[in-house]
Amino acid sequence: MSIQQEQQEWYAFNQETIDALREDGSQMDATYTVEHHIASADFDRLEKAAVDVFKAGFEVTDAEELVLDDGGTIFCFDAIVERALTRDVLDKDTDTLVTISDKHQVHYDGWGTYYIGDDAAPQELDD
Repeated sequence: MSIQQEQQEWYAFNQETIDALREDGSQMDATYTVEHHIASADFDRLEKAAVDVFKAGFEVTDAEELVLDDGGTIFCFDAIVERALTRDVLDKDTDTLVTISDKHQVHYDGWGTYYIGDDAAPQELDD
């Protein structure tokens, strides 16, 4: 799949996620903590990608090692940023992270955030 095709798929994901949050009643004018996920079986590649992600203005978490169901190992980190949930902003971030991931041959695995609303469950933050 070309980088342009991958970006188009993520753009659709961005819109679907925004729509789902809106339909669930999340506050669309709030600022959200958006956590983008990047992974690789090669720690050195992941580390180089993390440097570029940091330079692009994202907070980068420490890499974690995960054991897969098949016994394989991957490493991953989150690229965190505070954003309004607007399509143009999320598409721009997606472009940046997909491009960095392609450059370093690591896997961009999408993003997530938390529902924000009067009926939201309290979030527990890691220390």
